[in-house]
Amino acid sequence: MARILLGVSAGVAIYKSADLASRLTQRGDEVRTILTPHALKFMTPLAFRAVTRQPVHVDAFEDDPSYRPEHISLPEWADVLCIAPATADTLARIAAGLGDNLLVLTVLACQKPVVIAPSMNDRMWANAVVQENVAKLKRLGHRILEPGAGHLACGAFGPGRMPEPEEIVAAIDAALEGGGQRAAPARRP
Repeated sequence: MARILLGVSAGVAIYKSADLASRLTQRGDEVRTILTPHALKFMTPLAFRAVTRQPVHVDAFEDDPSYRPEHISLPEWADVLCIAPATADTLARIAAGLGDNLLVLTVLACQKPVVIAPSMNDRMWANAVVQENVAKLKRLGHRILEPGAGHLACGAFGPGRMPEPEEIVAAIDAALEGGGQRAAPARRP
């Protein structure tokens, strides 16, 4: 049984995230979820709480009488952090080190493996800035999955689909087998 922190950013692929959370819970993992503020436009916390039977976190300033800063305590609790879907916006915020929402703050404080499953329009995925952000995150030791190719919500066909839950589960398992700390960043030549 692993402790998995699931970060969810906004996008149509969020339905796959609920399926992923359910699959992980059914196999015996403990899953806690962080939703970005924009993810709330697509799905409510109740859906994730129902499938994981765990609290769902949204706000870095939640009214907690014990005041345990979630962006510190959640990554300490977790064995691995998985972000699925990871939008272009979320990738950029992480790459820039911005701490303006609970998910990005948590990534900044996380010393455990981070698995990221991008999801966006094919033109956005091909954008040079997005690819620079992906390359930077890989250099920092984050494990980035390749998005799938296929029919996209916008009607286009190409790469940008969030990887399927089975692929994400396999990446989480590989990260867990790789050890408790984040992979060492690649050294620049």
